[in-house]
Amino acid sequence: MARSPPSPRSGSSTTSPDRVTIADHSSARPATADARRRDDKDFPYWLVATVLIGIAAALGIATSDLYSQIFVTVAQGIWTTIYVTVVAFGLASALGLAMALMGLSRFAWLRQIARFYIEIVRGLPILVLLFWIAFAGAPALVVAWNWVTAPLQAAGILDELLVRDVSLLWRAIIALTVAYSSFIAEIFRAGIEAVPEGQIDAAKTLGLTRWQRFRHVVWPQAFRTILPPYSNDFIAMVKDSSLVSVLGVADIAQMSKIYAAGSFRFFETYSIVAYIYLLLTISLSLVLRGLERRMRKGIEP
Repeated sequence: MARSPPSPRSGSSTTSPDRVTIADHSSARPATADARRRDDKDFPYWLVATVLIGIAAALGIATSDLYSQIFVTVAQGIWTTIYVTVVAFGLASALGLAMALMGLSRFAWLRQIARFYIEIVRGLPILVLLFWIAFAGAPALVVAWNWVTAPLQAAGILDELLVRDVSLLWRAIIALTVAYSSFIAEIFRAGIEAVPEGQIDAAKTLGLTRWQRFRHVVWPQAFRTILPPYSNDFIAMVKDSSLVSVLGVADIAQMSKIYAAGSFRFFETYSIVAYIYLLLTISLSLVLRGLERRMRKGIEP
């Protein structure tokens, strides 16, 4: 009995070269796609309720002298929170991508270095890592820098670096960068490994270089896979940025701590803090969810 020819959507490497980019991801995950369609069609009652509560809270803040004063004071730390989050997450993404590529390298020593880094950093609580980098790592780096640049300092080209020259803000950013880079590295690794081997083989037959295969074939598909957990880590960093307040960095949490300690208005102060963080995280979540939905439209039938 003669066999029928393979379906053109089978995702095998016999597919024509001009169809390298996308194979059949939608047919491979029908249940997930159906669940996402139902979620998209559901009326967002939760969002309506959240908006109504947010508007009521905003009116309450605007009409109360006490809450208005607290809001103005605490809001002074918003830009510091945003700055710490954006800079630390950008650096963590770059470092995490480097670790992910090292973990996928054909050289065993690079893979071992990446695995050592990821497992050690993931095993440390962020608060512990924050204290260690701020009060042990930074001074050690200053000593190492002065030792390396000693000849230049003796010649008068460079000045001696002091521990106090490294601000607590940047120590906090470095700590968050190191902490989140290990999680992001695993997200990137999983996304890259999810790209079908057949598409990579097809790209090789077209004569694409390693960089071209990564840029045009692997990364576009991997990014769609990693976007949900990657977005979740970004939102998590917005919340975890409040840990930098233990170093005295003037973010939202630190400004609220100072106000509450001086006025003893703990309930009112931390209610405002919760309101501001919810504004930041829910707004960011909606933007990222819209981006995910927009990218998904390009691959679902």
